Amino acid sequence: MSQYFHSIRIDTEKCEGRMKCLRVCPTQAIRVRDGKAAIIEEKCIDCGECITVCPHGAIVPLTDPFGELSKFRYTVAIPSPALYAQFGREILPEKILSGIKKLGFDSAFDLALTCGEVSFAIQEYLRDYKGPKPLISNACPTVVRLIQVKYPELIDQIIPIELPRELAGREIKKKLSKQLKIDEKEIGAFYLTPCPVKMISIKQPAEKGKSFLDGAISIADVYGPLLSAMEGIEKGSYRKALESICILGVGWAMVGGICRTLRLKNSLAVSGLPEIIKVFDDIERGKLRNIDFIEAYSCLQGCVGGSLTVENLYTSYNKILKLIETLEFEQIKACPDIREVRKLYSQNYFLIKGKFEPRPLKPLDTDLAKAIKKRKLKEEIYELLRKIDCGVCGAPTCLAFAEDVVKGYADLTDCIFDLPDNMEELSKELSDLRSNIHKSKK
Repeated sequence: MSQYFHSIRIDTEKCEGRMKCLRVCPTQAIRVRDGKAAIIEEKCIDCGECITVCPHGAIVPLTDPFGELSKFRYTVAIPSPALYAQFGREILPEKILSGIKKLGFDSAFDLALTCGEVSFAIQEYLRDYKGPKPLISNACPTVVRLIQVKYPELIDQIIPIELPRELAGREIKKKLSKQLKIDEKEIGAFYLTPCPVKMISIKQPAEKGKSFLDGAISIADVYGPLLSAMEGIEKGSYRKALESICILGVGWAMVGGICRTLRLKNSLAVSGLPEIIKVFDDIERGKLRNIDFIEAYSCLQGCVGGSLTVENLYTSYNKILKLIETLEFEQIKACPDIREVRKLYSQNYFLIKGKFEPRPLKPLDTDLAKAIKKRKLKEEIYELLRKIDCGVCGAPTCLAFAEDVVKGYADLTDCIFDLPDNMEELSKELSDLRSNIHKSKK
């Protein structure tokens, strides 16, 4: 795939080139040129870290507006369990789902039960799996894309179980199509998302399949209207409201939720891209072969820490944790039938139809001889640089700057430090190389 859809856009009018986004990007996908940030599309994994740190709001998440609902005869909202953590503890999922329907959706679907089904399916897959370990959860699309771009050798260790939101979209459309006697294409299924990368998994799934969802709407956009919509809804029976919550599924909103509710012993839960990168580096070194399963989320504390949420991430995490503890104390067992899940699992109901593939970065040159020469030149330039990674040149590191120079994206003079005399010789060599490439293209 040569082109990638992204859920992030830079508003150049607001951008002042402060370089915070450049420094925080885990895949070095951002450059600052002429005082403006720019994204290298092939490297971007849509983690949203840049959105969080930009002091001027110049990096904008792209999600669907409410106006998209008018394209369909019937619409259903599928909220992330993280939405349940955005309000006070007294507001339970039952009330939130009722409020969503007042916003203009024809119905709202509680994803927690489907999350519970997928949790059991993961358990079945772990039991049958005989390949290299650890297996890695595909719950976070950013983590999947990080593996595709930076750790392609771990591709086959991504667990190939369908995401709960995709399963829900698929089954809801089938069921409603029969009930309403309308075509599935006339039913719009929208995910209420805590982060922009979920939009990517809908518009361009990592396994190259087709999504069963029609769009994603930001939780931040929904929050205010939903809060107002719930004001007129009377509080129902506390016990009855609890009985509708799947304890296995609600845990998907926070890091460690899957491992905790399934009581997986040889598992690891990690959040935040810097920590995930450390863990993946250890896997590459063969250090974590005793671990069966890794649950990883790019956002701190999991989906409750997404860049499109409203509540403080630690408060949200605590609310989900307390809700799980309450369900355990009250002995609420609103969970899927594991026998039915096993039956469906044996029929490949939960398996992803496509296959995860690496997303290789462009080589220095398509011509092998020229690529080798460019690599040598890149190494020579790097050796002459200060190696302090100041970022003033517009690249995140000196090594990235050396590569940008060789690729023609930057000039040696972009480095503010006095360079050694023999840099002039390298500059001439670089100029000759570019001249020869230009001639060969004619």
